[in-house]
Amino acid sequence: MHQVKIFKTVDNELGDLESQINRWIVETKANVIAIHGNIAPQAGKHGLQGSFSSSDVLVIVLYETAS
Repeated sequence: MHQVKIFKTVDNELGDLESQINRWIVETKANVIAIHGNIAPQAGKHGLQGSFSSSDVLVIVLYETAS
């Protein structure tokens, strides 16, 4: 049966997220079917151009558990 695992971070921590996802795959021996991601840019304080907060990053892993 297919299952999902959701990971969330901000764009300036992508390296940590990548390590977390790879570690999770190895530790659980998940059979990954697909990985989808989305980045949601955030406007800066008071909408000032050139002043941006970190963007939210969401990664969804579709997988099956190891048999």
